[in-house]
Amino acid sequence: MDFLSLTGIAIALAMDAFAVALGAGVLLDPITRRQLFRLGFHFGLFQGGMPIIGWLSGIGLRQFVTLFAPWIAFMLLTFVGGKMIYEAVADHEETRERRDPTKGMTMVLLSIATSIDALAVGFSLSMIGITIWTPAIIIGIITAILTVAGMLLGRRIGTMWGGRFEILGGLVLIGIGLKIILQN
Repeated sequence: MDFLSLTGIAIALAMDAFAVALGAGVLLDPITRRQLFRLGFHFGLFQGGMPIIGWLSGIGLRQFVTLFAPWIAFMLLTFVGGKMIYEAVADHEETRERRDPTKGMTMVLLSIATSIDALAVGFSLSMIGITIWTPAIIIGIITAILTVAGMLLGRRIGTMWGGRFEILGGLVLIGIGLKIILQN
């Protein structure tokens, strides 16, 4: 997989973490370096680890679905991208929690919730025979960077842009799925 596609996947996967970080940035006043590190580290770790788990689970199935691999990758990426777009535009009734989202179980649950889509991407990459280690590291690093940037930006602009970034991330994933189909 070329570096541009890999970077696109990493950025697309990081959009939900970025959106959550925007919200955390609005919620926390002031933001400490420790909070920036905690959320960036955990989001990056989970986002980089989930594709490995997905990839490992897909390796065992690869020999059975090699013929259908591009279509499976396309469907999974389209599903994840569509889900991201849906969640960005759906009318959710939000309740604002005043606890620090960079601590305890809240941080763990946010880390898992924002990285579930990376599991499907890892599975997709195993289906098309791509080694996971470099993508996982790049996905984790980009997510950590965008999480910190999101928190800092959240202090400045608030949550009004978060959904738009999730839509963009979903569209990028769908576009990459289309690219996989067109190349095979």
